[in-house]
Amino acid sequence: MIHDIIIIKHSKEGYMEISFLSFLNNLINNNSLLITTLLISIVMFINGCSDVPNAIATCISTRSLSPKTGIILALISNTLGLILMTYINSNVAKSVYNLVNFGGNPSISLVTLCCALIGISIWCFIAWKFGIPSSQSHALIAGISGAAIALMGNFSAINFNEWKKVLYGLIFVNLLAFILGYLITKIIEIICKEMDRRKTNKFFKFSQIIGALTTCFMNGAQDGQKFMSFMLLGLVLSNEKIPGSTNFSIPIWLMIYTSIIISLGTLIGGMRIIKIMGTKVTKVESYQGTSADIASSICLFGSSLLGIPVSSNHTKNCAVMGVGASRRLSNVNWNIAKNIVITWFLTFPFCGLLGYILTKVIISII
Repeated sequence: MIHDIIIIKHSKEGYMEISFLSFLNNLINNNSLLITTLLISIVMFINGCSDVPNAIATCISTRSLSPKTGIILALISNTLGLILMTYINSNVAKSVYNLVNFGGNPSISLVTLCCALIGISIWCFIAWKFGIPSSQSHALIAGISGAAIALMGNFSAINFNEWKKVLYGLIFVNLLAFILGYLITKIIEIICKEMDRRKTNKFFKFSQIIGALTTCFMNGAQDGQKFMSFMLLGLVLSNEKIPGSTNFSIPIWLMIYTSIIISLGTLIGGMRIIKIMGTKVTKVESYQGTSADIASSICLFGSSLLGIPVSSNHTKNCAVMGVGASRRLSNVNWNIAKNIVITWFLTFPFCGLLGYILTKVIISII
């Protein structure tokens, strides 16, 4: 059950409880926690600029929704997904929370977390500036892994049982999204082959709205939990505790805060990604947009239940490319797709290296 406090179980020390007022007190008196909160808020904001509008982009490109209406509905759906799915299942947050081992010094570990977030923020800003839908999820994972390795001096910093889930998401979930996008489109075309095109268009314009909002809902469920797990790490470390075997619940005030920051990002910077993903990767009709949203929603829902941290951006983009490929491969703008894939694979070494270098430099200074 999720309460208005954070509960983290320690084998010898019992439970630690942090209310919202305690968080504010720590924020005022602990500079490292303040920096951590500011940095993770920046990453949340950039996620709002890219991932939420990316989820609604195909719906807007087919004129099923106007950009303004689409963004507002996306924000509502994303917020509901973040809160409701976290209440039901917080496995993604637990996977990210237990991804690395910071060692036995909470103060130094909190500085390390700050270094990881600085590197992540730099990378996310670069990707957003050039209008490329990068993965904040994988940036978080790579940055914190590189920073933890720098702190510990070896790969004992990595929890490989949790890292395996990241690889499953990167390879199998993306492949599944592409295949499902392709197959669902083909099935719809077969079913509707003899139907009146005008009638089916009306149906699919409506169904695409539902599908796009479902994708936004699952985006909130996936990405929101990742951000909140980083906030939990900062809170635990700021209270001179070391994250270990945990039994925690995510406080409602943290869900609300995360939702607000993501929403601000979408309102301020969302149109840039909508234009790129809605028109340049592949042109889609309403039924194709519905297919992409169904495919990505299925993959995101299954990943959330299994605690697999995936990129909602990756999943949606692969589904869209699968839809485009269902008619013919030339329907996909492979130059844009290639640039996106290159960006995906640069994220891990770039963010990991940034986290590693910044941690080494800062720790050597302090």
